[in-house]
Amino acid sequence: FWSICRKISRLIADVEEVPEELQGLDRVLSDTYFCNFSLFQSMPDSWAIKQLFPVMPIHRLTDEPTRHAVLGDITCDSDGKIEHFIDRRDVRRTLLLHPYDSSPYYLGAFLLGAYQEILGDLHNLFGDTNAVHVDLNDEGEVVLQSIVKGDTVNEVLDYVEFDRGQLITRLQNAVEEAVQRGRLDHESAGRLLEFYEAGLNGYTYLEEPREA
Repeated sequence: FWSICRKISRLIADVEEVPEELQGLDRVLSDTYFCNFSLFQSMPDSWAIKQLFPVMPIHRLTDEPTRHAVLGDITCDSDGKIEHFIDRRDVRRTLLLHPYDSSPYYLGAFLLGAYQEILGDLHNLFGDTNAVHVDLNDEGEVVLQSIVKGDTVNEVLDYVEFDRGQLITRLQNAVEEAVQRGRLDHESAGRLLEFYEAGLNGYTYLEEPREA
C-alpha cells in the first residue's frame, strides 16, 4: 500500500492540477524531522497566528530533496510543529528535505529577528539560542562580526529563582547518603556530580556529548 502511495506521489509531483482526492497524499506520507530548537522561543508567531516563514536546507544544495517532511521541535508540547510552508502559489503542507543519514542536517528559517525575540519566552525553560552576527565586507566576502553565546542552564534556572549552589548541595547530600547505604560507589558518585555540574554549565538545547 505505502509503496503504491509513494509511486503515485512521485507521478503527481509535476502535475499542474492535482486531483482533489490526492492533494493530501504528501502530508500522509510525510516524515517528522525533529529540530534542535523551541518553536515557542524562536518562532512564536508561527504557532500563535500561523505566520509563515521561509524554511529550507542550508547545505547539500546540489542534491535533490526527495522527502516530504514536517518539522517538530524538542519541547514537550505536541503543538511545537511547523506544518505549513511557503509555496510558489499557495501554502504547502510539507517541506521537501533530503533523506536523513544520521549526519548533522542544517535548516535555515528566515525573516526572523527582534520581533520574535521579544515575543519568545522561556517556554519549557529553553533559553536564548547561540547567535552569530554576519556581515559582508567591501569585497563581498562573509565576515563574522561577533558570536553571542546562548543561555546556559544555570542562567535560565536563575531567572526562575533556582539557586545553583543549593541544587548542587542537595545532590551532594543525596549522593553521600547513597554511598553510605552501598547504592553507589565513590567513583560513580564522583562521575554523577561531574555530570550534573557540567549539565548546569551547558546549553539549554541539545549538545554533542562531551569527551570524558
